[in-house]
Amino acid sequence: MPLNLPDQLPAIDLLKEENIFVIDSSRASTQDIRPLRIAILNLMPLKVTTETDLIRLLSNTPLQLEISFMKVKGHTSKNTPIEHMKAFYRDFEVMKHEKFDGMIITGAPVEHLEYNEVTYWNEITEIFDWARTHVTSTLYICWAAQAGLYYHFGVPKYKLDKKMFGIFKQYPLDAKLPIFRGFDDVFFMPHSRHTEIRREDILANSDLTLIAESPQSGVSMVMARGGREIYVTGHAEYSPNTLDTEYRRDLDKGLPIEMPINYYKNDNPNEGPLVTWRAHGNLLFSNWLNYYVYQETPYDINNIK
Repeated sequence: MPLNLPDQLPAIDLLKEENIFVIDSSRASTQDIRPLRIAILNLMPLKVTTETDLIRLLSNTPLQLEISFMKVKGHTSKNTPIEHMKAFYRDFEVMKHEKFDGMIITGAPVEHLEYNEVTYWNEITEIFDWARTHVTSTLYICWAAQAGLYYHFGVPKYKLDKKMFGIFKQYPLDAKLPIFRGFDDVFFMPHSRHTEIRREDILANSDLTLIAESPQSGVSMVMARGGREIYVTGHAEYSPNTLDTEYRRDLDKGLPIEMPINYYKNDNPNEGPLVTWRAHGNLLFSNWLNYYVYQETPYDINNIK
């Protein structure tokens, strides 16, 4: 089944070129199906790129999804046209009286700041609280995962000596969990971050369950509230060229950056990336939608609490 997306969203044409089935709101309104309502709080600078990455994975499911993009009022995007933001995004203040079956909160390029130094920290913590009563399951990604774990459970973040940058092996710690159905004993995930959360802090909190980790990149996935909150420290949604773009951007700026680990064919940037994470990325999002959203959400969305 396709995704129900806002009319004229740029990702529609981009994904149709990849032979991915999507429909716009006009066509979806003619189908007599109760779609799952998914809110995406997109905190990344390049909004269209992140939208496309997420929609690419969300489309790989038999469920019909209605996607709504949320933004924080306390931040103005410098890298996305204001016309795009006005056309496709709504402030949290406008959306907070609605309920959603699922929600995705993305990373943000603010990890160098202490949480209370982030200009929209007060608003995003209000969204974290709101999600607990207005969303069936919330998927936190990268910085959002660190921020959510800190706000809800007091888990600190630690600065790394150098950027965690590349593709790293991850190991599921409980293969029976629905989120890992169909997974192999090891899977790969992109990481791109300057900070980390630590295993011992997760294990010290009985409200948290460490469900995947890596000897190289550390804590990978954490679950809370029986799957109503899933925290992912990496980027299963990344497209093949995302790390390459980041690497070349930082090189051009003269920033200290090492070549992403386990990413390029023969460790040669001129040969392009070797994609090893796409299948499990699709499976991760499909399992989340099916087992933690669709199977758990009430038919009457107003009954979410």
